[in-house]
Amino acid sequence: MTAIFKREFKAYFTSPIGYIYLGIFLFFSGFFFSAINLMYTMTDMSPFFSNLTIILVFMLPLLTMRLFAEERRNKTDQLLLTAPVSVFGIVMGKFLSAAALFGFSLIITFVYPAVMLIYGNPLLSTVLALYCGFFLLGCSLISIGVFVSASTESQITAAIISFVILLFIQLSDWVSSLFNNATVKKIFDWLSVTNRYQEFTDGVLSLSSVMFFISFCAVFIFLTISSIEKRRWS
Repeated sequence: MTAIFKREFKAYFTSPIGYIYLGIFLFFSGFFFSAINLMYTMTDMSPFFSNLTIILVFMLPLLTMRLFAEERRNKTDQLLLTAPVSVFGIVMGKFLSAAALFGFSLIITFVYPAVMLIYGNPLLSTVLALYCGFFLLGCSLISIGVFVSASTESQITAAIISFVILLFIQLSDWVSSLFNNATVKKIFDWLSVTNRYQEFTDGVLSLSSVMFFISFCAVFIFLTISSIEKRRWS
């Protein structure tokens, strides 16, 4: 798993993808911080992260589209599957490489609360809860992208499908409002990752929400492993 992780993480920087992702993510994060927190002298970072979640819908498919689709297109997936590493190790290595790059981009933004500490008095517990929730949200969306990438051999197709799914998740609250049935609305609300993330915006590090995001990632990692195993033996 470690070898897969190192190979995939390095691949982000031997191709333009890693630099494009970091450049766009940091550009918009800097823009939102300047336009919201600095311009209005706000120490509350929840509007900053709320706007940044929209960027994830467009950017995270860039990180995940090539993870498995490229292997299938280049016909190297069978070589990978016959390597002395389990399918679980392969999937986790690829998932963690994307999560690590996402986490790295998030660490860079620590400069924003550092600036606020110099010139203001932000509530650090709320800031940490926001960062934790945003990272868990990003990992959940990455796990979806990994599953989609494992289901197709076209990177473009994987990116488009991932974008559509992530956009649907982003709009899940609006979709839920279209239903009058209370049970359906309750199911939508319970499954909504955006609703779960809202708890972190209140500065609450909820154990149930943390476990929800971890379970969400685990489900899609399991589905990815099952998809690969099925193709492996078919």
